[in-house]
Amino acid sequence: MPEGRIGGVAAGRIADFAAREAAAYARARPRARAAFGAGRDWLGDVPMHWMKDWPQPFPMLVAQARGAVIEDADGHRIDDFCLGDTGSMFGHSPPPVARALRAQAGRGLTYMLPSEAALMAGRLLSDVFGPMRWQVATTATDANRFALRVARAVTGRPKVLVFDGCYHGTVDETMVCLEGGQTVARPGLVGQVADLTRLAVACPFNDLAAVEAALATGEVAAILTEPVMTNSCMVLPEPGFHEGLRALASRHGALLILDETHTISSGLGGYSRVHGLRPDIFVVGKCVAGGVATAVWGLSAEVAARFAEYEATRPAGHSGMGTTLSANPLQFAALVATLSEVMTETSYARMEAGAARLCAGLTKAVARHGAPWHVVRVGARVEFICAPGPLRNGAEAARAHAPALEAAVHQGLLNRGSLIAPFHNMMLISPATRTAQIDRLVGAFDDVLGHLFET
Repeated sequence: MPEGRIGGVAAGRIADFAAREAAAYARARPRARAAFGAGRDWLGDVPMHWMKDWPQPFPMLVAQARGAVIEDADGHRIDDFCLGDTGSMFGHSPPPVARALRAQAGRGLTYMLPSEAALMAGRLLSDVFGPMRWQVATTATDANRFALRVARAVTGRPKVLVFDGCYHGTVDETMVCLEGGQTVARPGLVGQVADLTRLAVACPFNDLAAVEAALATGEVAAILTEPVMTNSCMVLPEPGFHEGLRALASRHGALLILDETHTISSGLGGYSRVHGLRPDIFVVGKCVAGGVATAVWGLSAEVAARFAEYEATRPAGHSGMGTTLSANPLQFAALVATLSEVMTETSYARMEAGAARLCAGLTKAVARHGAPWHVVRVGARVEFICAPGPLRNGAEAARAHAPALEAAVHQGLLNRGSLIAPFHNMMLISPATRTAQIDRLVGAFDDVLGHLFET
């Protein structure tokens, strides 16, 4: 790439375009600008620190969201392809979920006891994702953390194997990466004290030889992975990779944990069910209860039996698993409604068709402007990447990131009426997303590329 170019675009042109778009955004949102100029009650001015990671000069203030549309406090209607970065993958406030929450709200919000809906949710989880012994958490971070405790308990081993560039929420042990071929803590971790390399080993995605070498030490309790790497630039598994992981885990006595919190976009039952994968532990969160804070983790019958044996001999005391508000009746009401009425074959068919249309439109725009980019899709999840592809692992994904260019594109798309995920170039299609919204996004993307690549 010639010097001074990012993703095929001159750095100066990116800066000029970004400045114009940021100014236009600010002019169009005087109410949000005033609110953030006056507000000092939240640490960093926002209730969650990463809300400042959006590329806009200040965040958009949301007034309401329905289906696949957000309305902001300044009166703009925005086609939403971020969808709470998967939390609202089935649309904002799906009517069956909203009805279930209203009904449950009058019957109590939290009990620390099960209900009939809890029993129904367990049956529905097995129907949708496969027969497992289930537990409920509030976030996928918690679910992954609890799953790792079980893996260590039943194997007697200390370490988890994760992939360089992985995403599993904020589980400490997954906050590692590869540097010079060695596992190290990721840079930037706040207040990090413990040596994470005592509990984790990182390998390159799609590298079965590296996985086998790590497992051969006999220290690894579990492989924890997404079926597709999603939180860097999206990286697809190569043919045979997942079959190889399953075989290696079994051969070396490690468990295989699949975190489907993002790849639930793949189809009914997630990537695992669509592609016939066989995890020992299955984790999913975000949209599994229609946007209500809920995650679930399930054990295979074999692992559940091993864990029961461990539990029978465990000393009395706190397990280190569970939180007070997990498994509350609001979660079960939302789970039952989502699993029975929202997360359906019909919904996924609509999402798949829309995502295919979006992928094709973006791909044509990339080709039309001669951009050295590529587009990748996993079910309802689509991403454009500002570099040639396909990518093979986390290191290649990290090199493909073009933060300044991506931020400019995101800002340009929002100014043209389309919101995409802030941390990468991801777009989701929900059952509520209309063809006209998809076509508007494609048109906006084409217009933005026109400004960036015009000769």
